[in-house]
Amino acid sequence: MFTGIVQGIATVARIVERPGLRSFRLHFSPGFDEGLEIGASVAVDGTCLTVTARPGAGEAEFDVMQQSLMLTTLAGLQEGGRVNVERAARDGAEIGGHPLSGHVDFMARIAEIRRPENNHVLRIAVPAPWMRYVFAKGYIAVNGASLTVAEAARERDGSGWFEVWLIPETLRQTTFGEKAVGDALNVEIERSTQVFVDTVRDAIDERLGPLLPLLEELLERQGRSLDELARPAVLPWA
Repeated sequence: MFTGIVQGIATVARIVERPGLRSFRLHFSPGFDEGLEIGASVAVDGTCLTVTARPGAGEAEFDVMQQSLMLTTLAGLQEGGRVNVERAARDGAEIGGHPLSGHVDFMARIAEIRRPENNHVLRIAVPAPWMRYVFAKGYIAVNGASLTVAEAARERDGSGWFEVWLIPETLRQTTFGEKAVGDALNVEIERSTQVFVDTVRDAIDERLGPLLPLLEELLERQGRSLDELARPAVLPWA
């Protein structure tokens, strides 16, 4: 498990391509790898990876299987690239963000960047059907960083966008300041939100049965969707 508090930025020192597998050697900032052993977990841009080798101080190697390459931005990394990293949380560790599994759900892209004074705002475009799990004031993990959704909007096709506001300290500790419009990001949704929404949707489906298509049609005429009925009016953790 991870906390969503990025602990540093690592540099891709080496990439080795093999059939169905990509191996990375990462170079860490001083002190990050103290006590890091083979078999330990590290979140790399939000993707949980296992240490496979320790070639030297300040470095570790990781293997990424084909499925993870298809679901994350790790397939597009190049030598010299920089990534957010976090060590696995220890028992009793303070959860400064929110609990993360390191299992990326989907990739999203930066649609817009604004820079008001002392802030950095990212508008992130989300593919369908994932917007059903994104709420204003809710938690979301982007490239391994636990962030609060400032605003969100959903389209009829299930796609949409959300915005996050980043303070100078977040920009200093992460790679977000290096990102540009169109860049891909790894997103992990908040699991409690997913369970809540899916449970409500299943309950509606079970109770309405054959009437469900009629309800969906009626909602569509009103410019609404079934997902809106599954959204809590107030998030219990907000």
